[in-house]
Amino acid sequence: MYRIKEICRNKGLMLKDLAEKIGITEVGLSKSLNGNPTLDTLQKIANTLNVHLVDLFINDGVIGFIKSNGRTYEINSFNDLDNVFKTIKKEQEEIK
Repeated sequence: MYRIKEICRNKGLMLKDLAEKIGITEVGLSKSLNGNPTLDTLQKIANTLNVHLVDLFINDGVIGFIKSNGRTYEINSFNDLDNVFKTIKKEQEEIK
């Protein structure tokens, strides 16, 4: 589902180094990627790797849903995912 290992390999970066740069242990990163990483963790990874959030995912044509603040967002493309992320981030900033 994720291309994180591939992107790290292409950039000459080990997962251990990535974990350190985003402020978690290598074990914590591994558990997160094998479970359900938070949007915040994925954004930190994308920022650290200097890629767009959607670039972390394999394009397998899967349709998905994201639930946030009582709303459900339908995801049909990586562009949808990026737009939903921006919407959720904006909503969270308005709450603060």
